[in-house]
Amino acid sequence: MNAFFVGGMGTLLLLGLPVAFSLALLAIAGMYFFNGGTFAFMQIPIISYKSLDDFSLTALPMYVLMSQILLVSGVGRDLYEMASRWFRHFPGGLAIATLFCCTIFAAISGSSVATAITVGAVALPEMVRRGYNKRHVLGLLAAGGTLGILIPPSVPMIIYGSVTGESIGKLFIAGIVPGLILTLAFMIFASYQTRHIRDVPATWKERMEASKTAIWGLILPVIVIGGIYSGIFTPTEAAAVGVVVSFAISAFVYRNLNMENIKKIIFSTVKTNAMILFIIVGAMLLGYIMTVLQIPQTITNYAIEQDISPWVIFILINIVLLILGMFLETISILVITLPILYPIIVSLGFDPIWFAIIMVINMELALISPPVGLNLFVLKGIDRTNTISEIVKGVIPYAIIMVLFIVLLSFFPEIATFLIDNVE
Repeated sequence: MNAFFVGGMGTLLLLGLPVAFSLALLAIAGMYFFNGGTFAFMQIPIISYKSLDDFSLTALPMYVLMSQILLVSGVGRDLYEMASRWFRHFPGGLAIATLFCCTIFAAISGSSVATAITVGAVALPEMVRRGYNKRHVLGLLAAGGTLGILIPPSVPMIIYGSVTGESIGKLFIAGIVPGLILTLAFMIFASYQTRHIRDVPATWKERMEASKTAIWGLILPVIVIGGIYSGIFTPTEAAAVGVVVSFAISAFVYRNLNMENIKKIIFSTVKTNAMILFIIVGAMLLGYIMTVLQIPQTITNYAIEQDISPWVIFILINIVLLILGMFLETISILVITLPILYPIIVSLGFDPIWFAIIMVINMELALISPPVGLNLFVLKGIDRTNTISEIVKGVIPYAIIMVLFIVLLSFFPEIATFLIDNVE
């Protein structure tokens, strides 16, 4: 039975069928063969409706909309200029500035792709022009872009909370400290790697002018994350507030919300949300038939009954996630694996909030893992002269840092959990 689902999924993906439809077709086949034939198909509309009838998912389209608004606003350009003036006099200063800009934009958009596109389009030509090795630049941009799903708000964390029932507010807050530590580790390595380059310092006047211009990009994450942590509003309300503020910034500060840009924002938002929601529906259909057949329970019981350390199972889970990350994008991995992995993690006594951060870091690795790593293709799209192999070579050290950080979090889970006690 397990071979049926694994083999069927692999076959459909190799045939080039989109993940959402591969999941749905496999679920329908499972219903037909293992759950009463065509009579079981009556469950399809019921499950599809219930899978999207979740209030926590309301935040998802709004965070996507917010990131699309900010993509066209010019916020990323101003943030990069500000960071450049503050950090460029350090060894490898523009590398530090780029990662700082990635961190701020990650806290605004919640999207890895949006972060990589926005910062990469500005930073790549500027850093190459100033003598930075192109491979190093591509590596730090690919890795820096992944911070968009770890530093809140985060679309994968919304998916995790929706599937498992965990508090999205706690998930968001749990990502802050790990996100900042990982950013700092990236900065230290990038500065060392490019330490031979040091630019002329900006004057204090230039720094203040750039900071004044970029203030709107700095205010938005304070409003969203500060509002959640202080209890002023929920993550869903924070998404709505973020959309309104980002719309106001783009319309009244940058004044670039013309009809062409509005059309671009709407189409990109609808396309992205439709892709994610279709995957969720397909995964829930597959989850239904797997639950009927008690596959998750069987796997969970088998894992518990084995006379091996829970940490061995944890390591195996990370290896599986790493392998899946080479072939599937992040949303697909989450909705496919969580119904199986979450019960195992809870039954083994691991903290599910801590595991969410572990899983998101694995999803970061998926974004830079060939052959399907999305950030690799985003950077190739920014400059067609880039090759995937060149980007991969540049990003390998950052992938190693991520793996080491997972090890650190395994020994010190409090890094991810100590802020969440007062968050609902």
